[in-house]
Parts: sequence; structure tokens; C-alpha cells
Amino acid sequence: MYIDIAGLPSDRIEFATSPLAELGVALHALSEPGHHPGVHGWATATAAALEPDLADRLLEAEFLWRNTFSDVFMPFAGIRGGDGRTGANLAEDLDILDRLDDERFVTAALEFTCASLYGAGSASPLSDPGMRARALEMAAARGPRQVEFTHRLLADPAPVRRWIRRLFEDLDQAFFADTWRRVSVQLVADARHKTELMRRKGVGEAMGAVSAAMTLDEEAGRLSVDKLAEGRTTAVDPAVGTGLTLMPSSFGWPHLMVLHAPGWRPVIHYPVRMPDLPTPASVELLQLRMEALAHPMRMRLCRNLARSAYTTGELADSHSITAPEVSRHLSVLKKAGLITTRRRGRYVLHQLDLTVVARIGSDFLEGVLR
Repeated sequence: MYIDIAGLPSDRIEFATSPLAELGVALHALSEPGHHPGVHGWATATAAALEPDLADRLLEAEFLWRNTFSDVFMPFAGIRGGDGRTGANLAEDLDILDRLDDERFVTAALEFTCASLYGAGSASPLSDPGMRARALEMAAARGPRQVEFTHRLLADPAPVRRWIRRLFEDLDQAFFADTWRRVSVQLVADARHKTELMRRKGVGEAMGAVSAAMTLDEEAGRLSVDKLAEGRTTAVDPAVGTGLTLMPSSFGWPHLMVLHAPGWRPVIHYPVRMPDLPTPASVELLQLRMEALAHPMRMRLCRNLARSAYTTGELADSHSITAPEVSRHLSVLKKAGLITTRRRGRYVLHQLDLTVVARIGSDFLEGVLR
């Protein structure tokens, strides 16, 4: 994945914090604790303390943060004509979210319906019948709550947007205000440290300090992010506004997320701490599983399956291959004990077993979750 920064002044590269972005990652950790072994205790305690009504409301909107991390958590990057600045607190971040136009809000909220089109851009489901049908079909694979939510969002975004803001405000009162007070000290310190490092030693040193997966080609003016995903964007588009934002996250490990939607400012959301992982399994079992993972396409499928359960049709559409090809790859992964399968109505959903994958080793786990 590449970000073009040729000619971008260093003062347009900003390290910043965002409570709304961190809330999104915290919600992801609550819904997928297997992705975040370092916060199991927090996730268990927080989930147990949620009021039943609030927990139910979370389920209605969980596709905003469960299998994909929606760009609605970084609205500062999508405001047309905006300055690209984050809010000083959650209320200010939510005010920025309110300024995001309906088409961008809805498209970002339903990103799981067009993952294969994300980097190239796609028509809004508010105005395009084909994208509307696609959104409803993909929501159906997630369950009836998601279908109802998507219908309401497409019918009239305004009341749903108010509902989401109220949800985030209630989550802030329930647990996130205390969580943010605790983690923000570390995040602000990290942002200041990286800013000072960039000032003293240059952009390349600062990017290397953010993550070993990031490298700067100074001659080409290109920042590379080593992920099992393809994409490119620019931080020097005058139509959008020049700038690149990097945000530290306490809950983010091992995810290194890059907002690269067309027409949005690029954002890199990076983790600031890395907990230990379980030890590997036996050599014989490891060999069996690594042989199953040797195929590049199976590794790419694992990147989807690590985030959420997918149908064969969804995987085929995302990777532009046929459903029978997907089935053959899934059969190999299942034989190695790497995926689980369950049925929901007429849909068969497949998902990577993160507990098993964690035993293979942290390098692979980081690669598919990065």
C-alpha cells in the first residue's frame, strides 16, 4: 500500500489523537477480543458492565467496527474543504462527524458492502440502485439487525445519524470517558514524541518509529505500508487539501490501519504497544498449517476471514475469483483446522480461528490483521 507524499512539507504531516477514532478501535476490541489479546481483561470487564439496552444497541451498528473499521470514526479526513484537524474531545469529534455530508457518511458506514471498490471509489448507495441492492445483500449476510439498520440508513440518514451520535455519547458516559482519560496520556505523549523525532531526524525516521511495516522512499516521495492489501492514495491532492495524519492507538494492536478512500485525506492509525502472544504449536502441526497457508490467495482470504465471518460469494466478489475457486481454498484451510464454519439461515459463514492462528506465530497473525 502506497501514499504519495512527493513535495509534501513536513509541517503538513501531523501526529494527532482522536477520541472518536479510539472509541471505534475500543468497540472493535469489545466485539472481537481475539484480535486483541492484550486487552482481554478490559474487554471482559467492560462488556459485563454494559446495560442490556446499550449492549443491544451496539449489536445494531456493529458492522461499523467489527469486520471493517468504518471511516465514520475519522470524519475530520472527509470534510470537504475542511482543515483535517481532529477534535480536542469526543464532543468536538462528534460535531465534526455531524458535518460529514450524507453521501460520504452512508458510504463510509456501509463500507463492508464494497470492500473491493474501496480504493477505487464507488457510487453512493443513496443514489445508485445497484449499490443500494448490493448494500442490502451484504447486510443480509450479517443478520436481520444489520438488514433493518441498512434499510433505515438508506431510507433517511438523518435520524440514524442522530441515533449513532446518541449511542456514542451513551458509550462515553458508560465507560469510554474513563477509558480515554486513562489512555490519552500515553497517546498524547507518543504523538509529541513522534513529532519531535520528525523535527530532529526527518520524516523517514519518524515513519520507521511508527511501525517497522512503514518505509519512506525519499527519492520517489512515496510512503509504503507493508500490508496484505493493495491500495494507493495521495497526501498532495489540491482538490482534497494536502496533509497526512498519523494517530496512535492504545487498543489498536496488531492493526495498522490506513484510510485511503478517494477524496479523503490519508490517515494512518497505528498501535503504541504490542502484547505477547501464545507460544507456537508442535512442529508437525505447524508444518501442516503452513503448507495450507503457502498459497498467496489463501493468505489474502485469511485477511478477510481474520476480521469477520464471510460467505463464499462475498470472498469471490472481493477477490475477483469464482465461487468454486474460493471453495477449493477454503477446503484446504478447513482441512488444516484453520477456519470454522457456521450456518445462518441460507448463508454459510466461514471465519479464521484466531486462537489456532496465534499459535502459528505473531508474524503471520500481524500480517493478516495489519
